Amino acid sequence: MMVDYELVEAAGRVAAECSRGDEHTVAAAARARDGRIVTAMNVHHFTGGPCAELAVIGTAAAQGAHQLDAVVAVGGGDRGVMPPCGRCRQVLLDYFPAIRVIVDTDGVLRAVPVAELLPGAYIWSDHQS
Repeated sequence: MMVDYELVEAAGRVAAECSRGDEHTVAAAARARDGRIVTAMNVHHFTGGPCAELAVIGTAAAQGAHQLDAVVAVGGGDRGVMPPCGRCRQVLLDYFPAIRVIVDTDGVLRAVPVAELLPGAYIWSDHQS
């Protein structure tokens, strides 16, 4: 799948401009179905604040973008593209089962289906009555 480099650049720009100490260290960018790019920052807190990927889902919803096609997270301090944590992988799969996630594999960026990052996943919708 094609890597959306515009998303990587958008998240990188936000990470570079908005990272602050230990509170905001990772930015995410998502491509909405209508083509818009939405960005957000994580909110680090010792109690476990939301990751950048979760923040970008909320930001997108607040802007009326309820269908996301791709997402990427970039760490501040020139850390580059970062993979989503397990919680974010599960939430992305539950909300957007067809979303592509941009990941860095040994220095090569790839866009992979979220399900590839979470084999044998618990499918939340399968267990709702």
